[in-house]
Amino acid sequence: MKKNIFVVDDSALMRSVISDIINSDVRFNVKGIAKNGRDAVEELKKNHKNYDAVLMDINMPYLDGISALSSLKKQGISIKVIMISSVAKEGADETIKALENGAFDFVTKPEGYSDIRSEKFKNKVIYAVCMACGLSDKNPFVNSVKSESNLVNTAIRRKNSVPGDIDKIVAIACSTGGPKSLNEVIPYIPADIDAPVLVVQHMPKGFTAPLAKRLDNSSKVKVKEAEENDRLVRGTVYLAPGGKHMQIEKNGSSYYIRLTDEPSREGVKPCANYMYESIAGYPFDKVICVVLTGMGADGTKGIQALRSVNKSYVIAQDEKTSVVYGMPRAVKEAGLVDEVQPLGKIAEAITKNTGVHNNGR
Repeated sequence: MKKNIFVVDDSALMRSVISDIINSDVRFNVKGIAKNGRDAVEELKKNHKNYDAVLMDINMPYLDGISALSSLKKQGISIKVIMISSVAKEGADETIKALENGAFDFVTKPEGYSDIRSEKFKNKVIYAVCMACGLSDKNPFVNSVKSESNLVNTAIRRKNSVPGDIDKIVAIACSTGGPKSLNEVIPYIPADIDAPVLVVQHMPKGFTAPLAKRLDNSSKVKVKEAEENDRLVRGTVYLAPGGKHMQIEKNGSSYYIRLTDEPSREGVKPCANYMYESIAGYPFDKVICVVLTGMGADGTKGIQALRSVNKSYVIAQDEKTSVVYGMPRAVKEAGLVDEVQPLGKIAEAITKNTGVHNNGR
């Protein structure tokens, strides 16, 4: 049976393009359309059970996408909504708000008219709809590039280095549902946590800076979008920038952020595997790995490599509180998880395993 999709956009062109894309896949059918958020809410109030997922534009007249999303939430209407976002700064800010308010995922509009009917945009739409409808679909952006590190020689070299100025590190990986989940984790980490915190959230360029800013405003720890050559310090969260891989490197007694432009891996950029592998072998007393909600298996191979050479502790989000139980399931099925916790207990588990530092330290 085909999955029924509801398309909401004030642009007749975008409604037509998105509908054509969805109807081109035999698994889906565009059952309804609306020109604005007000009409969408009215339709979903009456007929939400007729739809399996919604694609909704953010900027619309009468009622915008974020307000429509909030209205559905207040009325107890449960349906997976994929936001259609622009790549402009204002669009990125609004997309983060939508994700924090329960949007399942988002798809960015092409910047140019010529890209609207591109294969790339089509793949993005179909993949997002597949995930929202619970259908298994190979990520169309996974390429054949193998970026496996020569971890044995690298780990030996790192292990021979002297201890650094930090002896513990926290590394978090998340994807679909991640922005909302991070909002339930990062603000509850104490300011005096005895480690820096690295975060890889799968997002394109332009969306991670507003996410970092919003998390910083609500957190005790400092949160920033990671920059090349940032020195890692306790009590600071470094969010990998969209479109770059984040790794660490030791120089003297200190550790620094390195941003790289290596190919996408697991179909994503940034990729958590690169982050975890970059930690492997360095003389940390303990590495706390956290895998939150997300589709796919990013993080699993990196944690496997890390655990072979470092003392580590792996915390995974449970299935019930995950928007998509892909990444936590993969790391659990690989036998790498030490502790499974619901989202509301993740910050406590991190703090318990990391501890806090003395002011004079």
